[in-house]
Amino acid sequence: MGDVSALDEPLKKQLGAATAKVMAEHLDLHTVGDLLHHYPRRYAERGELTTLADLPLDEHVTVVARVADARVLTFNSAKGRGQRLEVTITDGSGRLQLVFFGKGVHKPHKDLLPGTRAMFAGKVSVFNRKTQLAHPAYELLRGEDGESAVDSWAGALIPIYPATTKLESWKIAKAVDAVLPSAADAADPLPPALREGRGLTGLPAALRKIHRPRTKEDIAQARDRLKWDEAFVLQVALARRRYADTQLPAVARKPVPGGMLDAFDAKLPFTLTEGQQKVSKEIFDDLVTEHPMHRLLQGEVGSGKTMVALRAMLAVVDAGGQAAMLAPTEVLAQQHHRSVTEMMGELAEGGMLGGAEQATKVVLLTGSMSAAARRQALLDLVTGEAGIVIGTHALIEDKVQFHDLGLVVVDEQHRFGVEQRDALRGKGKQPPHLLVMTATPIPRTVAMTVFGDLETSVLDQLPAGRSPIASHVVPAADKPHFLARAWERVREEVENGHQAYVVCPRIGDDEDLPKKKSPEDDAEKRPPLAVLDIADQLAKGPLAGLRVEVLHGRMAPDDKDAVMRRFAAGDADVLVATTVIEVGVNVPNATAMVIMDADRFGVSQLHQLRGRVGRGSAPGLCLLVTEMPEASPARQRLTAVASTLDGFELSRIDLEQRREGDVLGQAQSGVRSSLRMLAVIEDEDVIAAAREEAVAVVSADPELERLPELRTALDALLDQEREQYLEKG
Repeated sequence: MGDVSALDEPLKKQLGAATAKVMAEHLDLHTVGDLLHHYPRRYAERGELTTLADLPLDEHVTVVARVADARVLTFNSAKGRGQRLEVTITDGSGRLQLVFFGKGVHKPHKDLLPGTRAMFAGKVSVFNRKTQLAHPAYELLRGEDGESAVDSWAGALIPIYPATTKLESWKIAKAVDAVLPSAADAADPLPPALREGRGLTGLPAALRKIHRPRTKEDIAQARDRLKWDEAFVLQVALARRRYADTQLPAVARKPVPGGMLDAFDAKLPFTLTEGQQKVSKEIFDDLVTEHPMHRLLQGEVGSGKTMVALRAMLAVVDAGGQAAMLAPTEVLAQQHHRSVTEMMGELAEGGMLGGAEQATKVVLLTGSMSAAARRQALLDLVTGEAGIVIGTHALIEDKVQFHDLGLVVVDEQHRFGVEQRDALRGKGKQPPHLLVMTATPIPRTVAMTVFGDLETSVLDQLPAGRSPIASHVVPAADKPHFLARAWERVREEVENGHQAYVVCPRIGDDEDLPKKKSPEDDAEKRPPLAVLDIADQLAKGPLAGLRVEVLHGRMAPDDKDAVMRRFAAGDADVLVATTVIEVGVNVPNATAMVIMDADRFGVSQLHQLRGRVGRGSAPGLCLLVTEMPEASPARQRLTAVASTLDGFELSRIDLEQRREGDVLGQAQSGVRSSLRMLAVIEDEDVIAAAREEAVAVVSADPELERLPELRTALDALLDQEREQYLEKG
């Protein structure tokens, strides 16, 4: 298509090799289209400076301001006499100091006279308790008439671009000026009816307005339009995936009265929560249809997801099929296997003496099993003797064959790629039904964006008998006695017959030392605290006399399992571990958790970890230990975690703080961030509307034959395989 070529042209043709190289290496911009979609971060107005109080430390900023005064100071140093130029700039609301040293003093001294207006770019640092920019790059804003008019910078609104030390914002602006005429050739992905119906600007005009706005209204119109592009193209990709799934055949699995499910329910010592009953009904309604269920079950830690999944698996086994549960780690697979066989009791003893009449076999399949146990498990699967299998990705291997796979349950979806999920689904004679579970609460908009091809069920009630968890931040640097008190609290819990976890970010063998990027890293950050070091210090110091054990990912599987069994049986008091305990580990007697260097974990991860305590009748305690100063964003994040147990609220905070970047999971798909304008949390209404429009478009024209521009935009987003990877968020 001729209309795409202008945007696909390599930047080096338009800008020259040197600039294009810097753009490719530092900003990942390669084509004219990439640069046109590199939007300004904000706009400076005449005389406006990022409010000086708000300058973020250690970040590269661009500011527009007037020089208030400039003076050269002479100083003595080990190398002799030196000169320093100090320039104070102001925007009327605050002041900022610029410093230049040595030979770099002469030019700025000539240029930066009091009253001069300029743009300054540099990294914000603190010296003598004052915020400053050292050796900033600058561009004078001179008007033709000597007044400091900035008409040459797009009138009154100066675009400030996400920049790097190698390429200042104003150089990016000049490059954009060079390619902006190509915007006229941009193919518009939105169907004309949608664009007109919603009163959206055309794409070429939106690109011109976002880069060179004349008014704030221009910016608002352009943003509205560009958000729609991102939301709509993404939702079309997901709608096509959902549509393709509805075209697949599946075996309907109708529950059989008087089967294992009824026998299981009759034995339950408690009643299911309202939420569990509602979600179970949604799942059973899906299982009786003749195309595959695709359901995301999200529920707080401890909300009883495993119970819901097990009932679905039993219903499928009753209907003559088999069910497989895929867990991300061996520890978790073993844990699930133990809890499922315990919950089922004699129903899990199919073919054995003492097994119930309508029982089945529940087998475990992991990479570290002995050859004999593995052979038996494979045999039980292929003959259909085992109705339920629980395993790690060992389940996906070619050798594994099922008699009739009817349901796949994936635990902790974010640990698995779509291709792993699909490999397991490919083992059914027809595509099996799919239930994806996660304990990471996902705000509705993110669920619509990241898991958009799955129907969503939410479990938000905790089962009766769950205890509250108290969480506190322990500022180890400001108040060392708080940390001493934390260890006393652990001793008290153990004396009361309970157990405790201590979590560290690192194992502590040399293999997991963070790579140093530069000598400054040395001074800046000590390595994260490590399991092996902390366990040793605790056993010899504050927790001397208690039974302290360690657990981490590089231990042999048998050793890991032995440690978990000892801890679960109460033969160890304190388990010092990495995040291997984050998911699914269930020891009701563990009531306390101390998380070391808590600032090095994400909000959702801290919430997951905390869910390991308070699982029995005694209240839980979670202590978040940090050395970060009180005003730091890291401390605010920890305070947020300590202040609420609502995972949905926390996942919102997490996203707002991280800025979602590429919601599609940049790391997994290796493709540049596709969301530049759309903020998943704030733009819920746009995403919901785009989803509706996308469903209508795809059901009317699944192959998008009548919308070639939309197809082009979709190919750019997906590069063909990309559609398969959308949920890897």
